[in-house]
Parts: sequence; structure tokens; C-alpha cells
Amino acid sequence: MDITRRQGLAIAGLGTMWAATSPALASTPKSKFLTKIDLLSPEWNRDTRARLNGDLDESKELVGWMKGLIQGVRPNEPVRDLMTFEGFSVTRMYRRPDGSWRKLLREIVFYRDIETGKIMDTWLNPYTGETVRVVPIANDPYNQTIETNFMGKPWIGNWDRNPDGTLTLSAGVNLFYPNALVPSVWQRESSGDFAQVTENFTWTVTQDDLENPAKTYLPCVGSWQRITPWLPWMLMGDAPGTINYISHFAPLPGGIGALSRLPDDLIAATRAIDLKMLRAPTLEEDTLPNESSLEAYVKEQKPAPVPAGWSPPQPPAPPKFNGNKSKLGQQFGE
Repeated sequence: MDITRRQGLAIAGLGTMWAATSPALASTPKSKFLTKIDLLSPEWNRDTRARLNGDLDESKELVGWMKGLIQGVRPNEPVRDLMTFEGFSVTRMYRRPDGSWRKLLREIVFYRDIETGKIMDTWLNPYTGETVRVVPIANDPYNQTIETNFMGKPWIGNWDRNPDGTLTLSAGVNLFYPNALVPSVWQRESSGDFAQVTENFTWTVTQDDLENPAKTYLPCVGSWQRITPWLPWMLMGDAPGTINYISHFAPLPGGIGALSRLPDDLIAATRAIDLKMLRAPTLEEDTLPNESSLEAYVKEQKPAPVPAGWSPPQPPAPPKFNGNKSKLGQQFGE
């Protein structure tokens, strides 16, 4: 009888559970990854995080999809919905000899007109009245090693057991780092000498999927939020304010064939940039360092001309409250 790789993993997983109670089955092959839920185990967290990030069947690639909203935030006025975005990633996973997992990924994101939904080549900046050229995100690569330790300590996920029987993993990072866009060179693109960025993620999965050794990747519903300076191509300089990315994401079933589920314009726009963005890196290609989107911008773009007398756009002056309590709670701004 022929046994598929996926079926073999399932059998091995069952063997591991039986071996815990039956010495006669002690020689049964162990599962390739841990499935018995142990929220405080670094090894279980490592394998589960790997299943959330890719397909542990090394013969397969996993397509991840994301979609969301971008908002502009400035003092003294309402937050503005500026545009939407949509993108995807293609990931390949490899097991390393020490038990860790190597995640090899390419990802691409395009910006869409908030009214028409069309992928934008240009955008009318409502803060400046200027039409600017839109630069999509293309991370090639964004690789990662998923292991039991992080920064010298065992990595234990921030898990919640939800009332509906699902579990949610939450993770976030708050960053403050030197800006690759040096202000003296990138006057219109740079937000300043340092970039302040916050990212927050959630992944929600079912207990049944977590415990199922046939699930070499974990179906999930995720969320991603990023608070970041103005995007460089908006040409806002060091104007006060930030951008909010708010999105949801999910892995798509079907391996690399899941690309056929994505919108035609998304695939066409990706092909126009580089065909290799439609597949994950291979081990042979795992030689390049990761680059931030700002580092990629510096390499691939040129500083915009600075018009005479230009200065970064400023938010409106603080509105004055005249003391009329009947106006409390009413909207200020446009």
C-alpha cells in the first residue's frame, strides 16, 4: 500500500501518542512535529509557530493572502481612510538538523484606490494636493529561523483559550531604529533620523487543527496592524503624523496552486515586477540578507526633487472649544 507523505505524518503522530502509554510501541517513529498542546513548551511553541508560518511538508509551498485598510493620522483632525491594500506571500519551510525550522518567503503588497479598488500607479495625496507615484512593497526575501529560543531565552507564545474552543496567539514588537532614508538626502521621503514602528499580530486556530498531525500547516484567521511613519512615496517629509495598516490574513489551501484563487490584477501586477515573486525561495537561494522596506526603497528609488520653498505639510491648528456643551461629542474637521 502506498502511503502519502501527509498520511505518513499522521500515522507517526498517532504512534507518538500511543507510545506514551504502551512500552510495546516505544520504537514507533515519532511525529515530525509536536501536536499535543503544551502552551508552556518551547518545542511545541516552535513547531506550532512554524505551522502557522508555512507548510511543514517540505515538498509544498504555502500561499498566504492579506487585505486591509490604510489610514492617515494627524493631530487636530479626524483619522482619514486613505487607501486599501492587498498582497500575498509564498513560503517554503525546511527542518534544520538542530530541530529548528527555516522559513523562506517572498511577499508583495499593492495599494488600491479606496473608491474603485483598482491597483494604483499614482495617488492624489489629500494632505498636499500632489499626485505622487505609488511604490508597492516587494520583500525578496524575508527569511527567518523559527527555533525554541529568542534573544537567548525560551520563546513561549502569548496564547489565549477562547470560549468557542479556538486558541489565539498574539505577538507584537515596538521598534525605534535609525532611518535608512537619511533626511539630508531624502528630504521629501524621510520622516526623520529614526523610524518609530509598532506591529501587532494575532493568529486564531482551532484546537482540533492544532492536535491533528495531518495538518502540516494550520488553517487560521489572522490580523496584522502596523503603525509607521508616512510612506516615503507620499512625499510628506517629517510632517507630524503616522500611517496605520489594519488587515486580516489567512493561508490558502492547495499549495502553490492557490495562486489561482487570487485576483487576476494582483497576479498580473506581480508578474510585471518579477516572475520569481510567484514562488518561494529555495535553499540554494537562501544567501541574501533580509531588507526592510525602507532599505529596499533606498536601493531602488531616487530622491524626489525638492521644489523651491517646499516644506512638509502641517496639520491644522488645534480647534477651539467655545464652551457650548451641546457640541460635545460632535465631529471636528472636514
